[in-house]
Amino acid sequence: MSGKTGIPLVRIAKRDAVPFWKVCVFRVAAILLSLTVAGFLIMAITSLTGRPLNPIDVYKSMFDGAFGTTKRIWITVRDMLLLLCIGVGLAPAFKMRFWNIGAEGQILVGGVVTAACMFYLDALPTWTLLLIMMLCSLIAGALWGLLPAFFKAKFGTNETLFTLMMNYVAIQITSFFVDFWDKKQSHSVGIINSFTNAGWFPRVFGQQYFLNVVIVLAVTVFMYFYLKKSKHGYEIAVVGESENTARYAGINVKKVIMRTMLLSGAVCGLAGFIEVSGISHTISTMTAGGRGFTAIIVAWLAHFNSFAMILISSLITFLDRGAGQIASDYNLNGFASQMITGTILFFILGSEFFVNFRLIFRGKSAERSEKQ
Repeated sequence: MSGKTGIPLVRIAKRDAVPFWKVCVFRVAAILLSLTVAGFLIMAITSLTGRPLNPIDVYKSMFDGAFGTTKRIWITVRDMLLLLCIGVGLAPAFKMRFWNIGAEGQILVGGVVTAACMFYLDALPTWTLLLIMMLCSLIAGALWGLLPAFFKAKFGTNETLFTLMMNYVAIQITSFFVDFWDKKQSHSVGIINSFTNAGWFPRVFGQQYFLNVVIVLAVTVFMYFYLKKSKHGYEIAVVGESENTARYAGINVKKVIMRTMLLSGAVCGLAGFIEVSGISHTISTMTAGGRGFTAIIVAWLAHFNSFAMILISSLITFLDRGAGQIASDYNLNGFASQMITGTILFFILGSEFFVNFRLIFRGKSAERSEKQ
C-alpha cells in the first residue's frame, strides 16, 4: 500500500549485520511469545474437555518429561545427539545450497548395513565389529548421497526431487531386508542379538550412551573446523554464494558438489549406525523417524554453525519429549501435543525473519521530503 506519495507504507530491507545480542533478543522474545500463545491454546483445548489447565503446570510437565529423572535426562541427551548428528551432516550440503532432502534415506541405508553386520558378523570381537559397522554405514550413506550429486553435477537435475525420491527407494530397500531377516513373518526383526549383545554399543564408565556422546561431539567439532577453517569449507561457501563466481575463481564446481554430498551422506549414514547399534538395536522403515526433515530446521536455524546446532537440537528435543509428557499426564492425544510443539516452532522460525530483515515504515519526514 503506497498512498498518495507513491512511497510504500511498509518496506522490507535485508539487514547488513546483526549484533549477537540482538539476535538473542529476537529469539528469546519469540520463545516467550510462543509460550504465551501456546498457553492460550492449551486452555482452549482443555476447556473442551471441561477441565481447563493452567499453562504453567503444563510447562512444568514438559520440563519433567525431559529432565525429571536421570534416566529421562539421558534419553533426552540421546535423542538430541542423534538429531544433532543429522543436522551436522546436512550443514555442508545446505551451505552449498544443495537442498539435500534425502537424509531419511541416508540414515536408513546406514542403518540397514549396520543391521546386516550385526546379523552376519556377530562372531567378531566387539570393537572390531563396531569399527566395521561404522565404516560400512559411512560408505553406504556417502554413496547414497553421491548419486543425486553426480546427476546434479553432470546433468543439472533437481536435487530436491532426486533426494526426496531416494528416501522412498531406501524405505523399500529397508522393507525388503526386514522381511528377509524376519523369521516369524511379522514384518519386524525385533531386537537384534538380544542374547549376545553383539554389535551393541558397550557401556563406558557405566553409561549406556557414552559412546553416542563421544562420536557425535567428535563429528560436530570436525564439521565446525571443516566448514570454517579448511579450504574445502571455503569452496563450499563460494559455490553456495554463486557457482559462476566459483568457476571464475578456478573452483571445480562439479567436484565440490560431489565431494560435499559424499561427506553429507556419510554423516547421515553414521546417524543410522548410531540409531541401530547405539539406541534401538533393531531396524525398520521407522528407524529414521522423520528426523531427517526435523534436522533441516536445526541446520537452518543454526546458520550451519555446528556448535549452534547443539542448542537448537536441544530445544527441539526438549519440545518433543515435553509434548509427549503432556499427552501422558493430561490424557491429551498426540495431536494436541504436536499442536503445542508446532506453535512454538512456528514462532522460533518466524523470528529468523526479523533476524535477517527489518521493516521500514513510511515516516512523516519521508512524506515531507517527498512533497519538497
